This record gives sequence, C-alpha cells and structure tokens, in this order.
Amino acid sequence: MSPRVHSKSASAIAPSCQRRAIYFRQMANEALLRKSQADMVLERAAMQLQALLKEAVAELRPFPSFPNALFTNAIECEVDGGDAEMGCVVVCDDGELYELQMGIDHESIELMDSWDPVTARKETLKKLDLHPRDYLLYAYAGLVAVTEHLLEQQEAAG
Repeated sequence: MSPRVHSKSASAIAPSCQRRAIYFRQMANEALLRKSQADMVLERAAMQLQALLKEAVAELRPFPSFPNALFTNAIECEVDGGDAEMGCVVVCDDGELYELQMGIDHESIELMDSWDPVTARKETLKKLDLHPRDYLLYAYAGLVAVTEHLLEQQEAAG
C-alpha cells in the first residue's frame, strides 16, 4: 500500500520547487551572460591588438629576415609558457601570425640528384587560426618584438 499524500502538502511543495527551478535558471543565465561578455572582451582586445600589430609591421621597412632562414622574412613571437605543440610562431610582413616550419625538401634532393643546402632547404609558413585568448599572447609578443626592431632601426638611423 502506498502512502497517501495530503493534497494540501503536495500543493505547497510544487510552488517551492518551481521557485527553485526559476532561481537556478536565472543563475545559469547570468553565468552564461558573464561568460559571453568575457568572450566579447577577448575578441575585441584581439581585434585591437591585431590592428596595432599590422600598423607596427607596416612601419618596419625593410622587414627583417628570420635568423638562419634563407627565404622567410619574419620575427619570432616568443611567449613564456606558450603551447609547446604550436612550434615557432612568427609575425610576417603582412602583420599576420604563422607557424614557421623549417626542414629539408627531400623531393628537391631527388630531383637535383645531389644535396645542395640552398635548394634542399624547406621553409613553410602555416597561417594560424587562434582562439582570441591565444592570439592575445602571441600577437602581444609579436608587437613587442616588432617594436624592438623599430627602436633599433631608429637608433641606427641616428
């Protein structure tokens, strides 16, 4: 035999549960709203930093070649604690961020039938599509490095 619930106590419980459900929905909506606002702040900051980086890069002429690279003009964006799997992140003369991949072009060695360090060299730039949070780290590091190059150029010019 199942226990009987008095209609008076059951009706008193229902509004209490409804109030709690409404409260938790409001809390979840507020939390999601805060996260959405934080995401927009990051995106806005990334866009502003991108504009500053492109402006600084446009001033840097001639744009320097990457150390030990034969064909690539780029400046490394060194980030302490950056993603180790990212590889070497650089800013190029278009103001965009890339992963610089350097290696040996085995196909050219086979075609030339000899090993020539210049023709065997392979330098590839892979454009990065970063989350705004990660973009901020690398773009800021790039802006600092470009600014250092600009200051060096100004000092050398006298």
